[in-house]
Amino acid sequence: MAAADFKDYYAILAVSKDASSEEIKKAYRKLARQYHPDVNPGNAVAEARFKEINEANEVLSDPEKRQKYDQFGQYWRQPAARGGAGTDFDSFEFGQYASFDEFINELLGRFAGESQQRTYSSRTAPSGAGGFRNFEDMFSGSGRQSQPTMPDLEATLSLSLSEAFHGVQKRLQLDGEVLDVRIPPGAKPGTRVRLRGKGRPNPRTNQRSDLYLIIQVQPHPFFQSEGDDLLCELPIAPDEAVLGGQISVPTPDGSVTMTIPPGVHSGQSLRLRGKGWPKSKGGRGDQLVKLQIVPPKELSSAERESYEKIRALRSFDPRSHLKDMQL
Repeated sequence: MAAADFKDYYAILAVSKDASSEEIKKAYRKLARQYHPDVNPGNAVAEARFKEINEANEVLSDPEKRQKYDQFGQYWRQPAARGGAGTDFDSFEFGQYASFDEFINELLGRFAGESQQRTYSSRTAPSGAGGFRNFEDMFSGSGRQSQPTMPDLEATLSLSLSEAFHGVQKRLQLDGEVLDVRIPPGAKPGTRVRLRGKGRPNPRTNQRSDLYLIIQVQPHPFFQSEGDDLLCELPIAPDEAVLGGQISVPTPDGSVTMTIPPGVHSGQSLRLRGKGWPKSKGGRGDQLVKLQIVPPKELSSAERESYEKIRALRSFDPRSHLKDMQL
């Protein structure tokens, strides 16, 4: 086995080889917080570092595993010992392993190669993290040691805004398995859909963990969801802003007529009650219509003449409050 195969878990956690369990826990929490996927979304380097940190902690936080890891470290540093299969420390035979990964896979009770495939989610951390139930527990000190379990898997499911609003039936293929998934109406970005028993099997018990689908919602050219509300921006003409009137507004249920009061300004929002996002307990949020006054880029001769007359007759000065403004 090449020396390069060996991973220095103490260096990964930036602690000394005689570090106490409390020092290891403190170093792990600091690094896990820094490199957690929730803090570094889409960062492959941070994700790889996070997995490495978890693996180091999973070994060093367990006294028995740490002792065997330390003994293995002594073993690979001794060329004479590595030359003869069967060399052991405290009846633990190291010469049988062709690589460091093979040793770690058996030490942690997982399949060969799984260290590269393992997925850590914000919901369930590996047992080496102290059995933390979620990302917050990881740093709150409420975690307790538990038996090794397979972490839940996560996958991203992208929906159009219409699919998220109305609900949809999706057929997915994950690791060769076909899954039919029903997404209920009103799924919001970041919603987690749990599929029980569709995760990775535990090598010891053969029981499967859960799979969580994380909902992503694609942008829409007009509507935008925000909590239980739908937002949209509606252009209006200057005369509509001044005089008010009734205009047609698109909603998820079709166009409706909305009354604009006289004298509205750009950025002002009007509310269409019950036209927003479906709520989990029934009912709908509101649709907020943000008005944007849009002047015409091209004018006919008659329009230009009318605007010039308005300018000549206008008594309203929108900047009157700025006449005495000073720094």
